[in-house]
Amino acid sequence: MRTSNHLIGLLNFLTFLLSIPILGGGIWLSGRANNTDCLRFLQWPLIVIGVSIMVVSLAGFAGACYRNTFLMYLYLWAMFFIIAALVGFVIFAYVVTEKGSGRPVLNRAYPEYRLQDYSGWLEERVASDSYWGKISSCIRDSKVCRKMGRSFNGIPESADMFYLRKLSPIQSGCCKPPTECGYVYVNETFWNPGGGLVGTNPDCVKWNNDQEQLCYGCDSCKAGVLASLKKSWRKVSVINIIILIILVIAYVVAIGAFRNNKRMDNDEPYGETRMEKAHPSRIHF
Repeated sequence: MRTSNHLIGLLNFLTFLLSIPILGGGIWLSGRANNTDCLRFLQWPLIVIGVSIMVVSLAGFAGACYRNTFLMYLYLWAMFFIIAALVGFVIFAYVVTEKGSGRPVLNRAYPEYRLQDYSGWLEERVASDSYWGKISSCIRDSKVCRKMGRSFNGIPESADMFYLRKLSPIQSGCCKPPTECGYVYVNETFWNPGGGLVGTNPDCVKWNNDQEQLCYGCDSCKAGVLASLKKSWRKVSVINIIILIILVIAYVVAIGAFRNNKRMDNDEPYGETRMEKAHPSRIHF
């Protein structure tokens, strides 16, 4: 009779534990935002959902274990909205990060990124002049480009060694000029104009060897932020999908537990004859 109550108690304990990765995912995105992307608005949906699942799981655990019908009633409604919000967030994350990827470059291990490969709400928000000023400033303050420098036995790495590096989207888009511009490598963040004309890419004239400017105003830098963001959101979405499946199972079982609690509150028979119910046991587990 109380199997569903015990099961929902166990499932809610598990969802409480599994809410920790969601909360951790939001904090992880926050950490990445502070270090590279600087998109602080992205972590808040995950943090809110993670905290909500944690609180609601505790309510469901208490409601099932102590057979509290009121708590179970609140739990079911709260779970419904959390599941709907999580479904919406997963769909939103995939839709806004659907387009865009790095383009391979001849004789380079790293891809390069074009803003025109991206579109939609996220691209418009990141690329807007008012918002990009804050993002580029945060990337500059993170010193992500300055950290690219490498040397071997005191000798800076050569151009051939640099071309074999697997750069992050931020490093590829913001810390060096696009390959098609024809700049000549001096070091990771210092490039001289080539002998011929630069390419037609507008970013070619935006590159500046000033370490405070580099390519922070380039469209390739904005595309690098979007690519980095896409990678981060996709990783977090995998965790969210797993949590969502568990929450749906817990919700279905919780409905059975809620019905059990109502039967017991109303003294209704459940798998017993009414004569047996006329002398119910006073012992409850």
